[in-house]
Amino acid sequence: MRLTTRFINFINKIGTPENTKAQNIFNFLKFIITKPGIKLVKQKVKRLILSAEKHNQNIYNRWIKDRTNINILQGQYNSTIGSLKVQPKFSIVVPVYNPPVHYLKLAIESVREQLYGNWELCLADDNSPNPEVQKTLQEYADKDHRIKIVLRKTNGHISVCSNSALALATGDYIVFMDHDDLLTPNCLFEFVKHVNANPLDDIIYSDEDKIDDKGFHTSAHFKPNWAPDNLLSRNYMGHVLVMRKSITDKINGFREGYEGSQDYDLILRATELTSHIGHISKVLYHWRIHELSVASASDAKPYAYIAAQKALNDALERRGTPGTAEFVADSPGTYRIKYKITKPGKVSIIIPTKNHAVLLEKALSSIIELTDYPDYEIILLNNNSDAPDFFALVNRYTQEHSNVFKSIDAAFPFNFSKLMNVGEAHATGDYLLFLNNDVEVLQKDWLTEMVSFAQREKTGAVGVKLLYPDDTIQHAGVVLGLGGAAAHVFSKIHRSERGYFNYVKSLNNYSSVTGACLMCRRSLFKEVGGFEEALRVEYNDIDFCLKLLAKGYYNVYLPDVELYHYESASRGQPYLNKENWEQHEIDFGIFTKKWLNYINNDPFYNPNLSLHSDDFQLDAHKI
Repeated sequence: MRLTTRFINFINKIGTPENTKAQNIFNFLKFIITKPGIKLVKQKVKRLILSAEKHNQNIYNRWIKDRTNINILQGQYNSTIGSLKVQPKFSIVVPVYNPPVHYLKLAIESVREQLYGNWELCLADDNSPNPEVQKTLQEYADKDHRIKIVLRKTNGHISVCSNSALALATGDYIVFMDHDDLLTPNCLFEFVKHVNANPLDDIIYSDEDKIDDKGFHTSAHFKPNWAPDNLLSRNYMGHVLVMRKSITDKINGFREGYEGSQDYDLILRATELTSHIGHISKVLYHWRIHELSVASASDAKPYAYIAAQKALNDALERRGTPGTAEFVADSPGTYRIKYKITKPGKVSIIIPTKNHAVLLEKALSSIIELTDYPDYEIILLNNNSDAPDFFALVNRYTQEHSNVFKSIDAAFPFNFSKLMNVGEAHATGDYLLFLNNDVEVLQKDWLTEMVSFAQREKTGAVGVKLLYPDDTIQHAGVVLGLGGAAAHVFSKIHRSERGYFNYVKSLNNYSSVTGACLMCRRSLFKEVGGFEEALRVEYNDIDFCLKLLAKGYYNVYLPDVELYHYESASRGQPYLNKENWEQHEIDFGIFTKKWLNYINNDPFYNPNLSLHSDDFQLDAHKI
C-alpha cells in the first residue's frame, strides 16, 4: 500500500483540512479503502495521485506565467537598467540541426524579444536536410543585424556545429541555448543584474522548466547554488548557462567525441578553472517538449549517457582523483562516482548510549558482522547506564572483540555534544564516525563508501540514507529553515523512490547531514573545535556541519549507503515533558541566533521552494 502512503503524505503537504480540493480527494480515498480488493485500491489511489500532481502542475503554470508577464517585467527593466553600470554584451550560441521550423522561429523570437538589447545571436546550421531551416536563418540574419549565421556545408554533429557558432561570438559572455527552446523576456536582464552584483562570477546558471506545444509549463527545476558533488552526479546546472567568454576560450569550446553530453563535458572542464560560480534562482529558460526533444523522454538520446560517463571519467583523471563513474541503473542521466581510497586510515566509530542492550547489540553486531573496511574501532560511551543486561553486553563484547571494541564511562548528565567530544578524545582513528546506538548496518561496504568520500580535501561531513523499519526514509539530507530551523528532507517516502529531480538517488551537497551517522576527518573535527557543548540535545550536529561549511568544506549525502534507524528509541521524543521542552527552547535559541543567515538562505535549497514541505514543493505564495 505504498501508493496510499504517498497520497496521504501528498495531501498533508498540499493543504490543510480547510483546503477543499485536498479534503475532497482525501475523503474519497478514505471511502475507497473501505472497499474490498487491494488491486482496485491501488488503481484508484494511483489515479488520485496523478490528479493531485496535475493540480500542482496547474499551480506552477499559473505561477510562472504571473512572473513572466511582459508588462510587469518591462516596468522592472525600465526602473532598473539605468542604474546598472556594467552592461555587457551577450553572445547567444545556438547549434542548429533540422528542428521543426516553427519551433526554430519561436526560439529566435524569444531572443529578439529580450528586454535587454546588447546581444548577438550566433547560429550555426549543421547542414540541415530541410532547406527551410537555412532559409529561415538567412531571413532572420537579413532583418536583424544582431543575428549572425554560418551555414555549414557538411554535417559535423553538435560539438563541431557548436564550435562554429562559438567562432562567431564577440561578446563578453556566452549564453548557451538549444535550437527549439525559449528564453524568458527578462533572461538577459537578470544576468546583467547578477553581473553587476557579482562581478567576479565567471559561470552563472538559472532555474528552468519545460513547455509543451500548448504553452503549458511543467517540471520546474529549482536548483541549489554551486554544489560540486551534485555536478558529479548529473548535469544539474542545465539551462540557462552563461559563461565568461575568456573561460570558453581557455577550454577551446566543445570537444568532439562527447556528443549528446558535450555541454556536460564543457561545464566539468570550465568549473575546474574557476570557483566563481553564481546562480540566479529564477526560471529563465523553457525546454521545449516535443517528440524529438531530449525533454520529452529520458531515452531520447541514449548515446548521451555514455558520453556523460566518459566526460566524468575524464574529469576524474584531469583532477588526479582515482575513481570511476558508474551508471545508476534505474535513473538514466544520473551517475555514481566510485572513488578509490588513497588515504586509508583507522575509523573511530563513536557510539553514545544509555542502557537499551537489545538496540545496542543490533547496532554492534551489524557493524562487526558486515563491515568489510579492515581498520576500525568502536568506542562506546556509557552515559549513566544502570541496566544489568547492558553491562552483560559490554562485558561480552569487551572479551570477544577486544581488538576493535572498548567502553568508556561518561558519567555526566546527557549532553550529546560533550559525548561526541569525549569520544574524539579517546579515539585513535584518522576518521571519526559519529553513530547512534539505534541504527543497524545493512551492507558490507558502508564504511568503505563513507571513507572514500571523507578522504577528499574539500569534503566536510559525510552523511547517508537512513531508513525507518518500514523502508521509508528518515534522513536523506537536511535543509536549513525547513520547519522553522532545520529538518530532514523526503521524510517517509519509500526508499526506492527518486524524489524531486532524482535527489533521493543522487549525490547531493547539503548544508547539513544528521549526526545519527556522520563521518569526517579527525583533522576537520579539530579545525572547527568539535561539537558545541552549549547545544546539549538538539541542533548540535547541524551546528557542526555549518561550522565545516563556513570553513569552505562541502557536506555530502550518499544515497547508496543505507542503514536502518530506530529513531529516538533510546532517548525518546524530545518534547514529552517540561524539562525536555525547556532544553529544546534553549538549543533552538542558541542555534537560530548563531546561524540565522543560513536559516534564512540555505545555499543548497532554492528560495522558490516551500519551507513547510520536505519534498521540494513550490512555495506558490512567495513573491
